[in-house]
Amino acid sequence: MLMERAGRLMILGMMMVPNGCAALPDGSPLALDVPVSGTGRDAVHSLDLDDGDYVEGVLDSGTDAAELRLIDQEGRPIRLLLNGTAGREVFRFVAAPGMAALRLTLRGTGGYRLALTRRIAVADQHPAPRRHLSPTIAALAETVKRGGGTDAFWRDVARRGTPLVEPVTDAPGSDRFTMTFLARGAHRNVRLLGGPTSNHETLERLGGSDVWFKSFVVPASTRLSYQIAPDVPDLPGTCRECRMAILAQLQADPLNHRPWPADAPDRYNQVSLVELPNAPSQPGLESGWAEPAGRLVAERFASRILGNTRDVAVYAPPGVDPAGEDTILLLLFDGPDYLDRHAPVPTMLDRLTGDGRLSSVVAVFIANPTAEARNRELPANPAFAAMLADELLPWLGERMGIRSRPDRTVLAGSSYGGLAAVYAALARPDRFANALSLSGSFWWHPPDAPPDRSEHMAGLVASRDRLPVRFFLSAGLFESGSDGEIGILESSRHLRDVLEAKGYEVTYRDYAAGHDRFAWRGALGDGLIALFGRRGDGSAIRSGTRG
Repeated sequence: MLMERAGRLMILGMMMVPNGCAALPDGSPLALDVPVSGTGRDAVHSLDLDDGDYVEGVLDSGTDAAELRLIDQEGRPIRLLLNGTAGREVFRFVAAPGMAALRLTLRGTGGYRLALTRRIAVADQHPAPRRHLSPTIAALAETVKRGGGTDAFWRDVARRGTPLVEPVTDAPGSDRFTMTFLARGAHRNVRLLGGPTSNHETLERLGGSDVWFKSFVVPASTRLSYQIAPDVPDLPGTCRECRMAILAQLQADPLNHRPWPADAPDRYNQVSLVELPNAPSQPGLESGWAEPAGRLVAERFASRILGNTRDVAVYAPPGVDPAGEDTILLLLFDGPDYLDRHAPVPTMLDRLTGDGRLSSVVAVFIANPTAEARNRELPANPAFAAMLADELLPWLGERMGIRSRPDRTVLAGSSYGGLAAVYAALARPDRFANALSLSGSFWWHPPDAPPDRSEHMAGLVASRDRLPVRFFLSAGLFESGSDGEIGILESSRHLRDVLEAKGYEVTYRDYAAGHDRFAWRGALGDGLIALFGRRGDGSAIRSGTRG
């Protein structure tokens, strides 16, 4: 007997198969949380569902392979749910007109157990209520939902400053905070660069209000700089072109109370700073920026090996002898980036040598001829390593009277510069016995690298004998990869592990930071102290810790 109701899917009694013959007698009807079982090779169990119901179920066929199909009222197949599986398997479907029963076919004579474990009607199919990470945003969302305004909220934000920082309250004693970035009054979108991820994050609009926001849970040691980009044009171009549109609109957050530098010509040439309570000190920068007391000499350096010319600046703190036996020689890539108020390395060296944390240091700030040259020369380039060892060091000796000992010479850099420092030290340990990497781009590999060698630097270390080189590696916790790609954080940790496995002396540090000069300037001081720092008795520190 066949019974039909509008909008219902139900079949009882006998069924017909497509060739017109009577179907197998109907087994027990399936109802939610009422398992049915049986033996034999074939069974049909009717369904009593409404159109649009979301259904989950489970079949346990023991050791027998099984097929499970949805069929219509005449026994014709509609959908294959399980195909030759054995044991316990879960299936899912959405009920639609014509779905009348489940037909089970066993490839054996054992038993089975079949059950519907979940059924969600259309009326109940809606997402769970939104839970905002920020209590302040959660309260504002309720206000906006009731038709309230946002003026009081913005007055409070102007007083407190952005981003909003609130303790995580669901874990008493936690050292984590909710950090919420805000923007007011954008029309189309707001993007964030420099937040606690490696992506160009998109802020969300709160209902139809003038509030745009994005919240993250971060450690209490977080230190970062960021910019926002309101109303970025949506360009019909490549991903790179879209990124360029974001960069064109980036600017300091007008509600942040720490614009940096304060005397920037405009907000587009300014960033906004955040330092949470447990952010580590930055050696040599504890008292902020100051005019360097030493002498900075700028020169032009021509390389026959690379066929180009670049700016090179040399700095020595007061009283430092460039030819001193114990003088440390620091060669720093992307040199101009470390000579302004964003990363005032000369100020840092003045203080670290002045208070005895470091012995004498001479710093050489090496510029790139062009942005294109940087991308070509810094990533694991033997010609660049040869230029440093065979041209630049002799030139520094002739022009500046700088003497260099391998064990007192350190290559340092950030991003591609960190990769270059590690590679060049391993390529020429006869001249460079120390490498200091700040967020090194160790994800990099040559275009023709095989799929199993996506981390070129780690592969080189693993395949070669140990050399007399020491390392300081650092990375930001917010530099993790996305979309299945390995990031700076993961590749830096992996390189650390490979170096340690080969017996190298390695100091490694994670910072609650991103790809950010605001964090790198402190990590540079940490690295110099880890490699060359002095104890209270004046002896050098030799660190092999992970940090």
